[in-house]
Parts: sequence; C-alpha cells; structure tokens
Amino acid sequence: MSPPRQAAGGAVCPVCGRPIVPGPSADRHHWLPRSRGGRDAEAIHVVCHRKIHSVFTPKELVSEYGTPEAVRAHPEIAAFVRWVRRKPPGFVDSHAKPKK
Repeated sequence: MSPPRQAAGGAVCPVCGRPIVPGPSADRHHWLPRSRGGRDAEAIHVVCHRKIHSVFTPKELVSEYGTPEAVRAHPEIAAFVRWVRRKPPGFVDSHAKPKK
C-alpha cells in the first residue's frame, strides 16, 4: 500500500490517504501513546483514529505499530483503508470500543 501524499492546500491522513477536512471528522493521533510518554501528534481522520484503537492495544502500538506504515501493513487496517477510501473526507463512523 502506498504512503499518503500531501493534498493540495492541506493535510492528508497518514492512514487512509484522504484529505483531512477541518471539523468533526478530524482528530490527532499520538504514534507513541501518551500513556507511554508520547508527545507528538499528527492529524488523522476520526474514523481512522477509532479504527487504530479498536484493533491495537497501547502496548501493540508501542512495540509493533508505532508508524503509519506499520499500521497500514496490518491486514485488518488494509481492508479498512480499501473500504474507507471510497468515503468522502468528512465521513464519520463508529467502531468497536478501544482495546485496553
């Protein structure tokens, strides 16, 4: 799966590659969880953020899935990306509760 590109005039989600539209569909994700000392956050769609946290535990994010490339390589996320890329940039949906 190819990495996301910069959209004309704005940020692109590092998970799905769609443009990020300011508003309720936009969020920020800490690739190193805050509970593990992460401070830097990156713009991401809410739907993509929820999916990450419904698939991975904080421990998994630290040990194996701490980059957009690693997250996109996971089969469940890859299937999600194929699905969500057909949705408009402002699309919001809910997913399973985050793993603890």
